[in-house]
Amino acid sequence: MFGLFKATRRLRELGILGMNRRNAAYILDHNPRSRFPLVDDKLRMARLCQRMGVPTPQVYVEVSSYSMLRRLPHLLGERSDFVVKPNRGSAGRGVLVIMGRDGKDYIRHNGTKIRPDALRQHFSDILSGMYSLGGQPDTAIVQQRVHLHPVFESITYKGIPDVRVILYRNEPAMAMLRLPTQASGGRANLHQGGIGTGIDLDSGITHHAVQRHRFIEHHPDTGSPVVGLRVPYWCEVLDMARRVARAVGLGYLGVDIVVDAEAGPMLLEANARPGLAIQIANGRGLLPRLQAIDALLDQPARPMSLERLRKAPRVQEPLRKSA
Repeated sequence: MFGLFKATRRLRELGILGMNRRNAAYILDHNPRSRFPLVDDKLRMARLCQRMGVPTPQVYVEVSSYSMLRRLPHLLGERSDFVVKPNRGSAGRGVLVIMGRDGKDYIRHNGTKIRPDALRQHFSDILSGMYSLGGQPDTAIVQQRVHLHPVFESITYKGIPDVRVILYRNEPAMAMLRLPTQASGGRANLHQGGIGTGIDLDSGITHHAVQRHRFIEHHPDTGSPVVGLRVPYWCEVLDMARRVARAVGLGYLGVDIVVDAEAGPMLLEANARPGLAIQIANGRGLLPRLQAIDALLDQPARPMSLERLRKAPRVQEPLRKSA
């Protein structure tokens, strides 16, 4: 029992945000339940991004009923470079990346082939809700595949890295770069063996990295260093994250952004319940940063003293036209 109290005190000293406190003090207090359906629905988010002018991967096809599966070859046409994903999926479940064709067969990102009947079955599984939040019937999306930016070529295994930014009250609180590995099957998923690399918010440079809760300095498959890398378009990434946070109206939000080789930063998705592994990736707790944002935004406005009023620049009023 004493060891438990000691561990709890140590976590508090490190500023670690636990799941209970995250749910009670940040998600419950700052995330209106009415806004959850927006971020849980990728198609709605894509339409919002289109209205805002925020780049996001293009949606080619929406498969919303089993009857559409009979026309799947026609709907896909000659496409050989796309991603299939559930509209309301999470944690990368149900995502299928296609990078080519061999006759009637499709070639996945890992080089294996998938036959048309197996691809149709995958669409059927998505429609059934196998990968969706709550197991509810879903829609399958056929979407543009993001192409790897040259900066990430040496630290990526058969996949696309993404940047997760945690925002609190529309301000970036913490960020990490998620890297695919052989262990993760080419997916940027930490729970499956991907790498989480902490990013310095000011410079956009990676400073700490973990894989399966173990500190690493080099990518296990390529041998290249994963610490000390500058994320391209960093200012644009943070600006995009802020714009999305303001638009969706959630005070505690995870925003996932990919960097395309040609188009640059693109919004992948947003999450109203972002996980806490980002603290492990950064080697520090979220609480101090969240408290610093509160202190900054809750500062009372400084009263205008007589001396400051005298020194304030005069604003010339525009000339009014007579009626």
